[in-house]
Amino acid sequence: MQTSVLTKADEKQKNGEEKLREELYQRSSIVYKNMRDPAMLKYYYKFKTLSLMQKEEIQGSSPPDLFIGRMGYPYVYMGPLVPPQFGDTSIMSTPENWVGKSIPEIVEYRSMLIRGMHRTKVTNVESGRFENALKEIALADRFVYADLKLSRKPKLGISFDENSQPFGPSAPLKEMSLGNATPNKQVQDAYSDTDMRASTGILELYQKGVMVSRIQKAFSAGLLGLGDNRKFVPTRWSITAVDDTIGKDNLKTVKQCDYIEGIRIYESVALDNRWIVIMVPGPWSYELVEAWYPKTTWNTDGESTAIFSSSELYNGRTTYAEIGGCYYAARMVVSELLKREQKQASVIILREAHPGYVMPMGVWNVREHVRDTIKRQPMHFKTLQESLQYVGQKMDIPIPIWLKNSTVLRYLQAQRRLFN
Repeated sequence: MQTSVLTKADEKQKNGEEKLREELYQRSSIVYKNMRDPAMLKYYYKFKTLSLMQKEEIQGSSPPDLFIGRMGYPYVYMGPLVPPQFGDTSIMSTPENWVGKSIPEIVEYRSMLIRGMHRTKVTNVESGRFENALKEIALADRFVYADLKLSRKPKLGISFDENSQPFGPSAPLKEMSLGNATPNKQVQDAYSDTDMRASTGILELYQKGVMVSRIQKAFSAGLLGLGDNRKFVPTRWSITAVDDTIGKDNLKTVKQCDYIEGIRIYESVALDNRWIVIMVPGPWSYELVEAWYPKTTWNTDGESTAIFSSSELYNGRTTYAEIGGCYYAARMVVSELLKREQKQASVIILREAHPGYVMPMGVWNVREHVRDTIKRQPMHFKTLQESLQYVGQKMDIPIPIWLKNSTVLRYLQAQRRLFN
């Protein structure tokens, strides 16, 4: 692909990631101390992004990142995400590195990303200058210098979605040029293989250690799959498709393994979410149960805690999970652990979203925080009753309510009574 090089790029590259991290940390720490209310936090970032909307030309380093919408499919808006900053901006688009960050810090990263928009048909992956430039960004191994000329000043706002990471203002693209784009070798190899199915490409990249967030961008940008079948995939769909594909492949191995020994409980707290992962010896089954307190993302107007769940037994699901993309993200990481250990278990994940979780952060929140939870040292129990007593001490929701809303817990409880 032909690109134009930004003349001042090398000079501006000195603004590295460490300087960016420190600047963002100083700002976000002030916000975090004073703004726990979601309306105030959103207002703050809308006000802060006013400075990004004064020009119709944006120059900076894409992390690299892109966004493809789903409204109007198969005609969708696609384009790059670019901050008006130079240097290593990768932290803005690497959710694998966000564990331990606060909500204001993460929103600070994402609110600086200006979205250029170009309407195209999803099958136009091999035509058009904007389409080719987007693929170049998705192929990139590191941040890419970008010069965007917009048809108007960026529109005020920041997008929040429980399925994908937030981003800042947006405007239609008029021109776009890129510089210093170096392809990632593994992604480049998958892109060059036009005889390989998309699912195979996803699994090969995953097995080679490519980060899931990078694989999702490659899939979304139409870099994977049989040559004639390649197409752009809306970001929201690509995230779930990659998580689901990897999880199902892991489970092919897991379902052939011996059971774990004893009951394990992993736990953690992050972004005012409490996580409990219960693993019980037995054939594979899985459930994610989420309790949303009033004034949280999916229960903004409720007066009582809302509880949602989705589950599967050994043979898996035949319909899309009611709970959405988070279900597949969490399943992927627990299957990842079991495959690595060559073990099999029934897995129940309990999540309490407390009022400090003031706005949706995206599916990465579930994927990376469940992954972080099961990296910790687990507690071990001999009986399901003992393990549930421990859970009752750690979570605010009483055990009878968890049991009422959990298909797999009730099933395991009944099975053990029958065994006894």
